[in-house]
Amino acid sequence: MHSSSPTAPARRTSPLRAAALTGTLIAGLWVQEVTDLVVFGGDLDQYGIVPREPGTLGHILSAPFLHAGFAHLLGNTVPLAVLAFMSALRGTARFLAALALIVVVGGALVWLLGRGNSIHLGASELVFGLLAYLLGVGWWERTLGAVLVAASAFVLYGGLLWGVLPSNPAVSWEAHLFGFVAGLLAAALLHGRRPPRAGQRPWMPPR
Repeated sequence: MHSSSPTAPARRTSPLRAAALTGTLIAGLWVQEVTDLVVFGGDLDQYGIVPREPGTLGHILSAPFLHAGFAHLLGNTVPLAVLAFMSALRGTARFLAALALIVVVGGALVWLLGRGNSIHLGASELVFGLLAYLLGVGWWERTLGAVLVAASAFVLYGGLLWGVLPSNPAVSWEAHLFGFVAGLLAAALLHGRRPPRAGQRPWMPPR
């Protein structure tokens, strides 16, 4: 009988499967935006988050997948694809759980604390969330592979971190900031218990 320990490392996803997950995510964003602009004339953007408006609380589930035109989507596509692929390699279940946490927790914080009288939308919440997730995994796991991935993510996109500060009023820095916070939370929840080193007995509470 096979049993798994709660401290056992999760099975990694193959590069092919990670690429398929990433491709599905990116293709879904582009199909949605084409449909929005061609069929609905951009009206789907109303399903973004308007902070503290009760009717838009449920929009936390749709806002990260909406964009204000192709230029907005194009700016998010490459960093999201790279970070999603790197995150998906950590394991399919953990990747999907991390995405869900970033969408729900990050979006809820935007709804609660973001600037009012404005619509917040765009996959930049996911970009900042996955960047934070990879950095957090490196911190929590502290294995060579996790640290190298975290370092690579930081080298590639660490410059984006300035985006968590208020700057351009047309940019939702709140989605950047709270997506990043949610990504760190996802890393802590999904990778916070590191497996014991070889020959090291797991900690047990005193009796």
